Amino acid sequence: MLNKTMLASATALMLTMGAAHAQEKTLTISVYALSQDEFKEIVYDPFEAKCGCKLVVETGNSVERIAKMEANKANPVIDMAVVSMADALSATRKGLVEKIDTAKISNYGKLYDIAKDPNGDGMSVGYTFYATSIVYRSDKMKIDSWADLLKPENVGHVAFPNVTTNQGPPSLYMLGQALGSDTPDLKAPIAAVGEKKDEIVTFYVKSSQLVQLMQQEEIWAAPIGRFTWAPFGKLGLPLAWATPKEGQTGGMNVMVLAKDAKNPDLALEFMDFWLSTEVQTKLAERMIDSPANSDVKVSDEVANNITYGEKTAKSLKLIPSAIALDNREAWLSEWNAKVGQ
Repeated sequence: MLNKTMLASATALMLTMGAAHAQEKTLTISVYALSQDEFKEIVYDPFEAKCGCKLVVETGNSVERIAKMEANKANPVIDMAVVSMADALSATRKGLVEKIDTAKISNYGKLYDIAKDPNGDGMSVGYTFYATSIVYRSDKMKIDSWADLLKPENVGHVAFPNVTTNQGPPSLYMLGQALGSDTPDLKAPIAAVGEKKDEIVTFYVKSSQLVQLMQQEEIWAAPIGRFTWAPFGKLGLPLAWATPKEGQTGGMNVMVLAKDAKNPDLALEFMDFWLSTEVQTKLAERMIDSPANSDVKVSDEVANNITYGEKTAKSLKLIPSAIALDNREAWLSEWNAKVGQ
């Protein structure tokens, strides 16, 4: 009888320990606040079911979330985060992230080259990127170069992104390429925009402004990120996506592993899951993210509304993160001097 009681007690203890262990298996991730319902359905819930773990999701913009990582550097409260390329380098410089062991990411080999090691330091992996080019009225103008935006016959119908927006510096970077200037200070393109500032319709801060301006025919062209293309396509206007001779620019979001993360292996498992062909396909089909996984196949309709395909991935000229970080304040100062608010 005693043996049975001891056995029952030991079994109960093991079950309790097992339950406690299961509760301890928690992965804390830090992500953008966008499309969280869809991410829960496509990424978070299926991963929890697969790993038998609990996922804790923290949201916010990159600046807030990196500040939180810095404040908790001695005792990290997250395991992994998704941020922009430049913010990943910022986190690296602050000693907030670890090198990623890509041997533990089975889907790493499927990624487009542009996404494999975006900052060239082994500290991040790209999971989505987007193209930035020019949406324009094909019945009103022809755009073969970024410099065409500033042509006398075009400039009075153009909206240009403010330098403080995600689209601002990349658009100026490509305009500089078109003007034969490739210097990191962006002085030449900022000066060129400054000379035409009274003719440009507006310096936009939110891309949502542009759809209305285009609908009202107040503008005929504007640089935009591909992820904002869909609403323009619904206007019923002859709109085209430019493929300028200098190429397209854009941006990339990446995954990073927190330094001294409590669950590094689980974080890598989660990254791998997110980068899988199945998950990346579902996100692409819902037009949530453009896929970094080159095995993803989507319909022409979906492809037309996201950044998709090897040709596009190879054509993107992204601003190197070090240049973005080291010049942000100077760009703003130069913009305020030449263009104003």
